[in-house]
Amino acid sequence: MDVNKDNHKSNNIEIKNKTEKKNIKNNIEIIPVKLDKDVKPNDKLDMLILESLKKTRQILCDDDILVIAHKIVSKSENQIIKLDKIRPSARSLAIAKEHDKDPRIVELILNESNDILRMSRGIIIVETTQGLICANAGIDQSNIEDGSNCAVLLPVDSDRSATKIRGSLKRKTRKNIAVIISDTFGRPFREGQVNVAIGIAGLEPIKNYIGKEDMYGRQLRVTQIAIADEIASAAELAMGKADGVPVVIIRGYNYQRAQKKTSISQLIRDKERDLFRQQPSYVFD
Repeated sequence: MDVNKDNHKSNNIEIKNKTEKKNIKNNIEIIPVKLDKDVKPNDKLDMLILESLKKTRQILCDDDILVIAHKIVSKSENQIIKLDKIRPSARSLAIAKEHDKDPRIVELILNESNDILRMSRGIIIVETTQGLICANAGIDQSNIEDGSNCAVLLPVDSDRSATKIRGSLKRKTRKNIAVIISDTFGRPFREGQVNVAIGIAGLEPIKNYIGKEDMYGRQLRVTQIAIADEIASAAELAMGKADGVPVVIIRGYNYQRAQKKTSISQLIRDKERDLFRQQPSYVFD
């Protein structure tokens, strides 16, 4: 009997994919895991997750993918900064004045960044110290106590955080799972934000079709699917910013297990190949 289906029919999102040609039926489930408490610094996320699963009569299974919102990871790792302790530099004060931002937040953004790529309309697009390209270095003031005087940073090393959580849950449950730490990013050229992976453990983040044939026998040359990002986006459907669901189980997706240590850096395009960081080579009259 599937306990998850019996007790959470109203919350689970199930996607069915039937391939008639091969007579294969794959069910992918998106299972929300609601935590009963607000995560505090030094909380053990693995124990909180297992306690929540137990209360709702759910279990982890082999090949489950656990998607965890970075906010609770950052909180547990004490990545919460009190803004009254921040002394903005002259550069931060100048940027804040020009872009109508809190200079203390700007100071944090600069501290958490390798490079500033764009600044406009109160948005600062940076390359973070982890190499992620995002707005405001991922610094957030939502869903925390005293949000007016505190800010939450991204985890110092999201891959390491994912690896630690995976290892602990694997030891406690004896289930071979994968872990994705996610955050919500904006996108060039499109409105709205989507959940993306910022840390991974236990799975290959890219599905490579290069060299394979399409349905008409043509050889594919460039197709690579960022499955870690797609899984993170799917999980967001069951999370919700105000619903207290920072963890989601993706069950039934046939992903490639990692045979060695993987990293979110595999999803970050090299600067030399990034058209959007390069200066235009032509100008229209």
